[in-house]
Amino acid sequence: MLRPLLATLLLLSPVVPVAAQADACDALAARIAQATGARKAGRRVGPSIDVRAASGVRLDLTCRAQPIVQASSGDPSPSAEYFRELTIAAELVVGEPAATVQPILARAYQTALREGRKSFIQQNGWSASCYTDSAGALRTLCSVGRIPTE
Repeated sequence: MLRPLLATLLLLSPVVPVAAQADACDALAARIAQATGARKAGRRVGPSIDVRAASGVRLDLTCRAQPIVQASSGDPSPSAEYFRELTIAAELVVGEPAATVQPILARAYQTALREGRKSFIQQNGWSASCYTDSAGALRTLCSVGRIPTE
């Protein structure tokens, strides 16, 4: 009697979906690493995996309800590589062509600079956001991800 109950509880356990989600996130991080010329994806810390692109840009992939990729920069004006690497990773995360993602990301960044606050732009089930700070050590933080439907 106890064995069937334990078997049922094990089948209903969220461990399998969490493990599957972790495997999917690891696979996505590996694809981002390959696309950005990184030697490999970094170490997983909770729901996040760091990827250092060959250009030196550090990307952070966070997998929760939907994956989000972000990049931070201490530079007053991030390099072209910063936006290129984030756009390449975003293409894999949201499934939109880089040519679609890039202008939305650029607009979010320019809006954040101009208005001095976080800029958030939604587009066809995904979003791009940027935050800029002229005084802090973290000058720019931009992210792209799917908008959770639940």
